[in-house]
Amino acid sequence: MDDADDIYMRSWTGTIIGPPNTVHEGRIYQLKLFCDTDYPDKPPTVRFQARVNMTCVNQETGMVDPRRFPMLGNWKREHTMEDILISLKKEMSTPQNRRLHQPHEGSCAFH
Repeated sequence: MDDADDIYMRSWTGTIIGPPNTVHEGRIYQLKLFCDTDYPDKPPTVRFQARVNMTCVNQETGMVDPRRFPMLGNWKREHTMEDILISLKKEMSTPQNRRLHQPHEGSCAFH
């Protein structure tokens, strides 16, 4: 959780360690997950803190696009923050993402 005083537990920080045998291997990715008032009926918004090249991530904002990321697009209230992070890590290993050229680590963080 980002704010210990947030009694609604809306803002979270997540970490993904890039999977082996991909261009993401050894990289550490920080993400922000935000749960609006309609969570858990609606998915949280998920945003990478630094630039990453993946088919489901908006290159301008770092937002994970629910239309391109099935876990958010087909959200079930049983899903957890951990499920989202695990699914994104698996997405990094898919044929369409595992070899995509990546920005230099730590470069061009989003504001």
